[in-house]
Amino acid sequence: MDETFRYRRLDKDDAAVLLVDHQSGLCNLVGDFSPDEFKNNVLALADAAKYFKLPTILTTSFEQGPNGPLVPELKERFPDAPYIARPGQINAWDNEDFVAAVKATGKRQLIIAGVVTEVCVAFPALSAREEGYEVFVVTDASGTFNKTTRDAAWLRMQAAGVQPMTWFGMACELHRDWRNDVEGLAALLSNHLPAYRNLITSHNARG
Repeated sequence: MDETFRYRRLDKDDAAVLLVDHQSGLCNLVGDFSPDEFKNNVLALADAAKYFKLPTILTTSFEQGPNGPLVPELKERFPDAPYIARPGQINAWDNEDFVAAVKATGKRQLIIAGVVTEVCVAFPALSAREEGYEVFVVTDASGTFNKTTRDAAWLRMQAAGVQPMTWFGMACELHRDWRNDVEGLAALLSNHLPAYRNLITSHNARG
C-alpha cells in the first residue's frame, strides 16, 4: 500500500461544478448510455449541485453550429449561473471567460461533467490538473460514442490524477452524514433512482 496516500474527500465548501457542452446536438452522439438514462444522470448531478449550493458554471461550444443549444433543463436550474458560450475553443480552458469564472469561485475542487468525454471533459480536466486543481469527473453524467472511447478518456484522465466518480457517490461524499438532512438527501436520491424511492417508501411505511 502507498503510505503517502491521503483520502481527500469532496468538500461542499471548496467545490465547484463545471457543466461542459451538454448541448442538444452533442447529446445525440452519446452511445455509452441510453438517452433517458443519460439525461437523468445529468439532471441528478445538477440537482445535487443545487442541493449542496455549489457554484456552478455552464458552458457551450459553437452552439450556433451543429453542437446546438444548451439542454434547456440546465439553464432552468441555474438561471443566474455564469454561462459562457464559447465561440470556437474546443477546450473550455482555452476560453479566458471560462477560466476567469472558475477562478472567481475561489474553489480548488472542480467537479466536471460534459459531452463528449474524451474531449469536452478530458481537455479542461487535464488543463485544470496542470494548474493544481483537484479534479473529479462525474462519469455517468459524461457521455461519448462508445465504451472504447470512454475507457480511453478515463484512463488518460486518471493517469493525470483526475478522480472518476458517479453522481450518487459525489452526493454521498459531500453529505458526509445522513443526520445532516435525512429528508433532503433522501429526496435527492429518490427523485433520480426509482429503486431508491422504493427503499425510502418502504422505510417510511414502517413508521
